[in-house]
Amino acid sequence: MNKTELRIAGTANDSIVDGPGLRFAVFTQGCPHRCPGCHNPHTHDFNGGKTVTTEFLAERIKSNPLLDGVTFSGGEPFCQPEALAELAGKIHGTGLNIVTYTGYTFEYLYENANEENHFGELLACTDILIDGPFIESQKSIELLFRGSRNQRILDCKKSMESGVPVSYDISEFNYM
Repeated sequence: MNKTELRIAGTANDSIVDGPGLRFAVFTQGCPHRCPGCHNPHTHDFNGGKTVTTEFLAERIKSNPLLDGVTFSGGEPFCQPEALAELAGKIHGTGLNIVTYTGYTFEYLYENANEENHFGELLACTDILIDGPFIESQKSIELLFRGSRNQRILDCKKSMESGVPVSYDISEFNYM
């Protein structure tokens, strides 16, 4: 697949559950984690979904003036980090923030980032990282933007600067 192409399961044009504010959500296709009880099991198959260009998605995103940000979910976004980083680059200048969900931990992605896997590129474009696998025994519908208690909401920029996970101040969401 060309780096300007993404395999996606679908999109949500006006999501209010995939991060703060009104969001355009991109659900990537393909996930190695296959967490029991996953909310999006149809995204696990790497051969499912459809292929779209980053330009196509960027134009759809830019056409909605009401958006606060864009969310990369899954599937597993870090299975297509180069194309998602490219998409983030096309829209970051518009003032929209980027939330990325991942079944990996920040520590794993940070420590294993290299030029071949492009983890660092997507981390660098991410404002808020929601990390960790979904664990069904820790599921709670009371959690803001997370499915299970082990998952964290991280300030990705501060985490990248320090090399350790830094929690995002959720009071900034104005939901409390």
